[in-house]
Amino acid sequence: MSATPVLALRGVSKRFGAVQALTDVDLEIHPGEVVALVGDNGAGKSTLVKTIAGVHPIDEGAITWQGRPVRIERPYDAQQLGIATVYQDLALCDNLDVVANLFLGSELRRTSVLDEVAMEKRAKELLDTLSIRIPSVRIPVASLSGGQRQVVAIARALVGDPEVVILDEPTAALGVEQTAQVLDLVERLRQRGLGVILISHNMADVQAVADRVAVLRLGRNNGVFPVRETSHEKIIAAITGATDNAVTRRQARTAEATQ
Repeated sequence: MSATPVLALRGVSKRFGAVQALTDVDLEIHPGEVVALVGDNGAGKSTLVKTIAGVHPIDEGAITWQGRPVRIERPYDAQQLGIATVYQDLALCDNLDVVANLFLGSELRRTSVLDEVAMEKRAKELLDTLSIRIPSVRIPVASLSGGQRQVVAIARALVGDPEVVILDEPTAALGVEQTAQVLDLVERLRQRGLGVILISHNMADVQAVADRVAVLRLGRNNGVFPVRETSHEKIIAAITGATDNAVTRRQARTAEATQ
């Protein structure tokens, strides 16, 4: 793992009127690493992802990209850096085929005409590289299964050769076999050296593919845990706040006093 994170957030805060959504949040993503971002509903996961994606510019804190400070104030800024986001609704056009969906908004042209041959060739190469199996790149997306639609949405995010991919609940509402396909794809993204932020409520999926788990609680960091060295119960305790009680607070005060 690279010593310098490809993406790092330091002391990030975000407020919406009277609501403090994020407070002093830190997060690091390294190349070739899957970091699961977990937390209860309202913990701030979606807000944090949208600050990275440029939907909600941060109010305080700093964002660094490959060690240098950057400002992400709009989605275009994130895309230019190399950050791709696949939201839970996928945002696919059911009436268009796979090729058209992959290149939607970034079509290849020859003079003033769409280069359909080049787009189809590149689409096949990308899907083959990711070991994505679909009947044809020319069938409408509406005819694909849920798992196939999910992997097409992820493949579309890779058309621009990003270095960090954010996956928002990629296995939600999928069956067992379809979930396995998506998790296999997450593994292949890591093997390609990409940094992956995986948002999920399914701890089995998290423990299957993540290297580290970053827990948010009430808009704050509540621990970062190496998956292989941390029990399922400890992560759940951090999510629910079971570790925040009178005993742990007294221990923290004692530790501070002795320093």
